[in-house]
Amino acid sequence: MGTQMQSLSNTSSYAPLQASSQASSYAPSHAEQPLHFRSDGSFRVLQMADIQDGPDVSPDTIRLLEAAIEQADPDLVVLTGDQIRGYDPAWMRTFLRRRGEKIGDRVRVVTKFESAFREKNERLHQAAHNRIAQLLRLIHAKPETVSRLDTMHQQLDDVEQRMLDASEQHRDTTKEQLLDDARAKVRQCFQGFLAPMVAANVPFAATYGNHDFQCGILVDEQDDIYREFAGCLNPKASDENALAPEPGTFALPIYTQDGTRIAMSIMMVNSGDYADDIQQDADDTTSSNSDNDMAHARTGSTSASEQAAYMVNARGLDLADSDGYGLPSEQALNWLESVQHTLQQMNGDNKPVPSIAFQHIAPQEFYDCLKEVPAYTPHAVEGARAFSGRCFVLNPDVCYPGGMLGESIGCADTNAGQVERMRQAGGYFALYCGHDHKNAFVGHVHDMDLGYAPTCGFTSYGPKTKLRGVRLFEFHESDPMKYRTRMLNWGELVGGRSSNELRVFVEDHVVTDGASLRDELRRPSVFATLSAISASVLAAVSYGAFRISRALYRAVHR
Repeated sequence: MGTQMQSLSNTSSYAPLQASSQASSYAPSHAEQPLHFRSDGSFRVLQMADIQDGPDVSPDTIRLLEAAIEQADPDLVVLTGDQIRGYDPAWMRTFLRRRGEKIGDRVRVVTKFESAFREKNERLHQAAHNRIAQLLRLIHAKPETVSRLDTMHQQLDDVEQRMLDASEQHRDTTKEQLLDDARAKVRQCFQGFLAPMVAANVPFAATYGNHDFQCGILVDEQDDIYREFAGCLNPKASDENALAPEPGTFALPIYTQDGTRIAMSIMMVNSGDYADDIQQDADDTTSSNSDNDMAHARTGSTSASEQAAYMVNARGLDLADSDGYGLPSEQALNWLESVQHTLQQMNGDNKPVPSIAFQHIAPQEFYDCLKEVPAYTPHAVEGARAFSGRCFVLNPDVCYPGGMLGESIGCADTNAGQVERMRQAGGYFALYCGHDHKNAFVGHVHDMDLGYAPTCGFTSYGPKTKLRGVRLFEFHESDPMKYRTRMLNWGELVGGRSSNELRVFVEDHVVTDGASLRDELRRPSVFATLSAISASVLAAVSYGAFRISRALYRAVHR
């Protein structure tokens, strides 16, 4: 292993970081002040990946984030994409499957199903409360009990009325009104998961994933909404800004305690979304369209042939993404090299600035942290797309202990050379990603650390409740490259069950295609359970056959 990997090998055993007596110097009213190391020489970062929620952020997610911030006392939070669950039913009428399409067109089948289920669930709750109230009146329950139920009943009536009103207004809603509603829901979503950071006066920075834009509000506008919140460090992107060329791609210099020089830098990189995107101006998406386009926006309908073609794909239900993933833009890749020169000029010493990068989608080099194994190997995962047909486990020669490989690495089909360009630029010592919700490992390859944080959300697929969490980093001014990192999981921070263990169980075991089914069968617990069920069924069938045979024998020989 390389020397950097040696420095990380201690992370699996060191004690949980305690809240420092040196409070963070950040004040929300002075967000423009540069970040710098504390007086004890430390700087702490929390990586939060794949919150992936709708306007009403899961209370479990908020509990986890609050507990992580309280335990870690971070100087900065980095959000590494898919904060928004763009395919949530709340954004169904403005859903964009791919950039450049019409809003509300080609809505995912599972989104329509979830929307219908939510409406049905509301009505079932209302019917149940009506019935309970009637029964309580019949048995002469206390007036205050009946009153509380009446209040709940009225609230449910209000919910149903709002649903009916929304349905009536649906046909007359203009595209701009739909987008205004989508913006309000984006703002509500942000307010939900940013509340723990804002309350704790912790600054944050956000980049984007492949689902954020799908709500219909593109990432440049989302950048503006983020900046409405105290503590947002996302700079206004422009071609003239050497530190921030595009939304989601920017540098955050971290200065020494005395503020005289840049000790290290955190690079946020917009890793793209999907392959072969229809490149189109944001104005094309939000401007007025023809009546035919507006009909698509209102109904989300497509022709029968289009829907049939969409559904033919094994992943047509969009339980997983059927198209290949995108890459960072050429502008972002060039910037990763040029920004090192910018930082050197700012320091005035011509020395590479130690830098760690965060982005959503992992590049292909993450597969170099894995070892190919036979298909029958327990816990092995099957590669995706360009790596399909091959099975992998973590390579212990390059990965430090305690890592988790729970699913395939969902990278682009082509290699843009990002890791090599970072290596050639100098200064970069690590690249951390999200996107693959069940992965939480760090490996040392290509002269740098490549690592993951799993999902910290509870409204999309992921690992067991106890394994969902955030990644903590601690850097030291004297040598930022010798950093420490570890996971802060629900099991450690909160403990116990989530508020919806059934959903978590389903999301942990969801099967989207043949590869994910085979991965499930390679999980010893799943294989053992299925084997036990199969044995029980076989025993029952055998016993039934024996009983029938004995009955026939007796009938013949009577």
